[in-house]
Amino acid sequence: MKIKLSFLLILNLIVFNQSTSDEMFNIGKEIFLNSGNCATCHSLKDAGSIANVGPNLNEIRPNIGRVINSVTNGIGVMPAQLGILSEKEIEAVAYYVSEASMN
Repeated sequence: MKIKLSFLLILNLIVFNQSTSDEMFNIGKEIFLNSGNCATCHSLKDAGSIANVGPNLNEIRPNIGRVINSVTNGIGVMPAQLGILSEKEIEAVAYYVSEASMN
């Protein structure tokens, strides 16, 4: 199921045009900073967040599948966000983190 979800998301992202990708990036950033509460625990240069609870995302540079899995199911002390965030919100924040952490 996780692999299928990741595959479908990646396929979806390949098909999206640039403006849709930019929109998804911006939505993901908004979720990272606000409703997702990600910036409380994670450092990410693009978001201007400096935190030491979770891993520094600029250092580990997670791919989109890894972020989807971690956000959906939780990992370590990070709780699962499925049900708190919608699947579309998880996809957006995963896209944002995977792209922003590469810069």
